[in-house]
Amino acid sequence: MSKIGKKIITIPQGVDVKIDGNSVSVKGPKGTLQKTISKDVIVAVDGNEIKISLAPDASKDGKVFWGLSRALIQNMVTGTATGFETVLEFQGIGYKAAVKGNNLELGLGFSHPITVEGAEGITFVTDKNSIKIQGIDKELIGKIAASIRMHRLPEPYKGSGIRYQGEVIKRKAGKKAATAA
Repeated sequence: MSKIGKKIITIPQGVDVKIDGNSVSVKGPKGTLQKTISKDVIVAVDGNEIKISLAPDASKDGKVFWGLSRALIQNMVTGTATGFETVLEFQGIGYKAAVKGNNLELGLGFSHPITVEGAEGITFVTDKNSIKIQGIDKELIGKIAASIRMHRLPEPYKGSGIRYQGEVIKRKAGKKAATAA
């Protein structure tokens, strides 16, 4: 029995959920999201609640998709109602970011600026040492944030690089500290 899958999803006011076979469409004040769910999972809307259950003829591997499907639908409902935001922070000298149209241009110490394409429904907000990635699709926000972070991973000696807000980087002692001990 899936602990996550059996939880009921409450639909907030202003959000509309439509189910067509194994396709779930969620429309809210922030936008519309659509996702195809595994055929081993049954999704039912009852008033302002969404119930997810396992199909009686589900395959042995189908149980895996029960909790996953519930989490994906919950993220769709939350995203269309309130949206999601991920914050990346710069640590180091000379790192900068600027929004150019729908794209993000990064200066990370390379000989050329790096351009990150903005997807539909994703907005970038830059501050002095941070980038906010906002949108309704949690999966897409995470992918874009991870791709930005991969350009300058935080290094363990000085801690410089791009990190998620609140991320703790495990630091290493340098050669000086190691020989002094």
